[in-house]
Amino acid sequence: MRKLILVVHTSLDGFVAGTKGELDGFQPGEKNMQFVCDLTESADAALFGRISYQLLQAYWPAAKELPDATKGMIAYSNWYNNAQKIVCSKTLSEGGLTKTTIINSNVPDEISKIKAQDGKDILIFGSPSLSQLLMQHNLIDCYWIFINPTIFGQGIPLFKELEKKSNLELIKTKQFPNGEIALQYEVKR
Repeated sequence: MRKLILVVHTSLDGFVAGTKGELDGFQPGEKNMQFVCDLTESADAALFGRISYQLLQAYWPAAKELPDATKGMIAYSNWYNNAQKIVCSKTLSEGGLTKTTIINSNVPDEISKIKAQDGKDILIFGSPSLSQLLMQHNLIDCYWIFINPTIFGQGIPLFKELEKKSNLELIKTKQFPNGEIALQYEVKR
């Protein structure tokens, strides 16, 4: 069975974005990008909510062609372009999209079916509402939480109103030059 791995950046106080969805509190770095590229080596699919998909889709397909593209940006752009993209949305349609599947109903059941298919792991990037739904249905197998050295005070939380407790095991930690810390947790089943 494929693993579903959440890869998410948070503020120190647990927000994935500001109140309007802004991400300007997170300072990227090349070491961080290379690390995420290492995570993509075990995955062949990316799962998104509509908003996260549209943000990434607007930038990553052509990021490798930017004049200041770093080695990490080029590698991630190439992975993104080759990965199967799975988008949970009631408003998007598949028309004109390549390597993209739209799920517009029965999200937990459809994700369970995809996890049961042959293939590598599936990475979910950000997508807080979708992540919270998948947490409630115990579908996330592993968390990579990148804690950034910033406090938002308010915003969009990563964890919100979960109905049941999940026990996690800390597997790995990584500190980056920009002050960010990555924590890998696996769900204890």
